Amino acid sequence: MSAPRRLAVLGLGLLLSRAAASASASAGRCSARPWPLLRTAAASMQSAAPGPKLLSQEEAQAIDQELFDEYKFSVDQLMELAGLSCATAIAKAYPSSSFTISPPAVLIVCGPGNNGGDGLVCARHLKMFGYEPTVYYPKRPNKPLFEGLTTQCKKMDIPFLSEFPSEAALINEVYGLVVDAIFGFSFQGAVREPFGTILDTLEKVTVPIASIDIPSGWDVEKGNPHGLQPDMLISLTAPKKAAKLFTGRYHFLGGRFVPAALQKKHSLNLPPYPDTDCVLRLS
Repeated sequence: MSAPRRLAVLGLGLLLSRAAASASASAGRCSARPWPLLRTAAASMQSAAPGPKLLSQEEAQAIDQELFDEYKFSVDQLMELAGLSCATAIAKAYPSSSFTISPPAVLIVCGPGNNGGDGLVCARHLKMFGYEPTVYYPKRPNKPLFEGLTTQCKKMDIPFLSEFPSEAALINEVYGLVVDAIFGFSFQGAVREPFGTILDTLEKVTVPIASIDIPSGWDVEKGNPHGLQPDMLISLTAPKKAAKLFTGRYHFLGGRFVPAALQKKHSLNLPPYPDTDCVLRLS
């Protein structure tokens, strides 16, 4: 594919050469010590103290609704906290200095719901952190909240792709990280287009993928062993049941906003966040 065609497809001002290192080596090293109490699939065979409660889809939806109805959080307020948490976790796991391309380019793929909104907020904060995010947002809700988030990104010179790269190799060449912000914990049923094709392509990329709250295409409780297998999972509020099947390198908890009374009511057993951090590495 010619350079002009790549520019048109990928929306970057310049294609930058990649170092000869493997794509896995492009991922940064996260020095944060993981909280030892989360029980992952690998650790489930060993005795350990109980970790954070893993939420079912129904429990996650009920907690969200309680935050809105009883605690009077707004959607945009929680979305801002979630997106900031995602950007912060990414910066810890994949510092810009670890990218083998310069500037550190990140592709953020946003879905039509609140998970996509989290992705837009994440893109804005990554830009402030010194990364070069590019957004693909094919199904945009006709709502002021999402229109505002889109405008904010555009005003910060974050490019939006008009079409998704059809080949995984193009993503590997131009970006050092992909953020999966397509589907969240409300997802159920079959994946519809264009997201089926997008996920098929993402399953073939070799650069790291960071999924927000749940890997897109996964059953929130049962996972999907044949689907997307991200390098990073950023659980928001509390991990979902499918998190026990996550096998990537970095699992972070984000969203330091759950009131203590709500944590106690639902027996969330959330670990203490360090100092003033809004994220915590679980594994």
